[in-house]
This record gives sequence, structure tokens and C-alpha cells, in this order.
Amino acid sequence: MAHFSSFEDLEVYKEATLFCDDIWNIIQNTSLQKDYKLREQINGSSGSIMDNIAEGFGRGGNKEFIMFLGYSRGSCSESKAQLLRAYRREHISEETYHVLNNKAQNLLDQLSKFINYLKKSERRGSKFD
Repeated sequence: MAHFSSFEDLEVYKEATLFCDDIWNIIQNTSLQKDYKLREQINGSSGSIMDNIAEGFGRGGNKEFIMFLGYSRGSCSESKAQLLRAYRREHISEETYHVLNNKAQNLLDQLSKFINYLKKSERRGSKFD
């Protein structure tokens, strides 16, 4: 894997931003906008996926990055649970639920692979270069 100078260049970060945008779109265009608690939770958790990737990258060390990627995974799982609640409360259609749930699962898989890559890497991180 190439060394990246910016978290914005990471494919998993790009996917996380798209997922966050998708969540914002359903907040703005469905009855979810009126379900204040759920709206704020899913907005926060979907944003936390990308935020933790950025923060972990910014720490400059693989151990810390792995820890923050784990937080990102947790936020992604939380978003999946909140999507199910949004579907069960009839804020989103079954099709929208499945599309977004699949995107979230893809993010979880990418994050897991990235964590495993970093665990096996001999490079300790940019702050050690």
C-alpha cells in the first residue's frame, strides 16, 4: 500500500464521507428530520466514522491509527443499528435501508482490512520516519 500524505486520499475515508452525505440526505428529505433524537444520533455516528479516520491518521502512529479505526468501526456499527430504527419507524423505505446498510457493511469490511494491514505493517507510522 502506498504511503499517503493526507487522510483525504484514503479510499475508506472517501467512502465514509459519501456514506455521511447519504445519511444527511435522508435526514433532509424524509420524516427522520422530525425524529430529533434519532436524527441527531445517526448524524453524529455517521460523521464519527470519517472523523475518527481523520483523527487517527493525524496522530501519525499506526498503534493510535488502529485504535481510531476501531472507533470508526464502532460508529459504523452504531449507524447500522440506527438505520434499522429509522426503517422500523418508517422514516426510510426498505430499499433505502438495504442500500445504506450495505454501504455501511462495506465500510466495516474496508476498515477491518485496513486495520489488519496496519497491524502487519513493519512501518510504525509517519511520526517515526
